Amino acid sequence: MEHEVFLPVPVERLREALADPARIARAIPGLQQDAGAEPVTGRLKVRIGSHSITYRGSLRVSPGQDGAYVVEGDATETRGTGSVTLVLTLRLRDTDGGTTVTVHGTATGEGRVAELPREAVASAALRLLNRCLEALGAEPEPEPGAQPEAPDTAEDSVHDTEIPPPSLAPPADDGLGLEDTAGTEGYGEPDEPPAEAAHARRTMIGRSAEEVDHAPPRGRYAPVPAPQAVAVNSTLRWAAPAAALVLASAIVVGRALRRRR
Repeated sequence: MEHEVFLPVPVERLREALADPARIARAIPGLQQDAGAEPVTGRLKVRIGSHSITYRGSLRVSPGQDGAYVVEGDATETRGTGSVTLVLTLRLRDTDGGTTVTVHGTATGEGRVAELPREAVASAALRLLNRCLEALGAEPEPEPGAQPEAPDTAEDSVHDTEIPPPSLAPPADDGLGLEDTAGTEGYGEPDEPPAEAAHARRTMIGRSAEEVDHAPPRGRYAPVPAPQAVAVNSTLRWAAPAAALVLASAIVVGRALRRRR
């Protein structure tokens, strides 16, 4: 295999990516990494023409001679006995406006891939290689769960200070009376309630809500009781014995008259 591709990125960025196995694993499209295994180990589905083959294997990248990189990989079919093996050499060359990557190597395959047209296999391999190199040249993605640092602002919010500024602090007690403080902006004390209302409020403490709701008003708002008929009740109290005495006298007189007859 001989292939050459131009990437509009600096050479140093590609070298940093090739030295990081985690970034190499993220650059392979469709790779499903095995939990607890090496970064470039897992399952990969390769589409060749109208066929799809899933492989399980690993890939290793190591520095070579003259600043080159050696790529070694091997994998087996997840549903079959076929396998593939590849050995590639990557050379990076600083070019005006980017980097030129030259690829030399060999690849062998057995099983289903060997039954497919050679041109379709080569086209699928080059397409996968180009996508991997383009992903390696892209900007590195932030680590999962990493939070961006908040900008350091020189000005502090009024809510972050331990002591509120004068514009938010309540005015100190300067000995003003109720009439003087009532005219301040937002901090005046309300007028005291009348003495009767204060007494009624104090007497309601400890009483149930039902008693308070049905309690009659007191003080100046209490209803005026109706005058009691003291004189009438006194007259009725003496009229009953007098009537009884008159009735008894009439009976005695009546009996005396009948005896004389």
